[in-house]
Amino acid sequence: MNIWYTISFFGVLCIVLLFSGCTSTSPQVPAPTPVRTTTAVVILSPSPTAVPFPNALALNEYATFGSADMIGKATIYGYAIKSSYNWTSPSWNSPGEQAAASQPLELQRGYTMEKPQEGNTFLFVYVRVLNPGKNAVYAPTAKQFVVNSNGTLYNYSPVHGSDVIIDKVPGTQYDYQIGRGGTVGYIQPGESNKAEGYLIYEVPAAFSRNTTYVLSNLDYQNQAVWILG
Repeated sequence: MNIWYTISFFGVLCIVLLFSGCTSTSPQVPAPTPVRTTTAVVILSPSPTAVPFPNALALNEYATFGSADMIGKATIYGYAIKSSYNWTSPSWNSPGEQAAASQPLELQRGYTMEKPQEGNTFLFVYVRVLNPGKNAVYAPTAKQFVVNSNGTLYNYSPVHGSDVIIDKVPGTQYDYQIGRGGTVGYIQPGESNKAEGYLIYEVPAAFSRNTTYVLSNLDYQNQAVWILG
């Protein structure tokens, strides 16, 4: 009787322990915690446009050329934009020379109208060269000044002669101040002997002054660059 009682007691105890989990030898594994992931957002900034001539001079700033006791100074002191211009010349506009011209001239009140190609405009650049020293100095020619607009180079367009007068444009073409056609010339010392005048370039009408430069090889060892804007 006691034996059956003992067996029943241990049987009930085993059942209780089994359902209570006390007989389990494996540790309880916690549920995994979800990992929060983030996506990196990279903002790309546009690359800055390289400035072709970061040390370009401003208008009216002088560049020095020459050496020893023969020193000169040059600057670009202004510019103007014209969609067309009228000019006259005592020699060119004579009846005989007009008749011999290769194509008819457009005459308006005694002036000849000059027009650029379609989509272009005229850029007048004003050059000044002076000699602050004591000896005469050779001046840069008109061909030594070129315009760089958006990476494209433009040479000046010469007028027809030294006696050309352009309506509403003071002075004459720069190179006629230093010699016939600017092929050779020199400047004497003193402010009163300075050479200055315009050079005409035909450039795209949509050009920007902030990306337009005047470049000059002033002599064999000195270069200068001016920005219009």
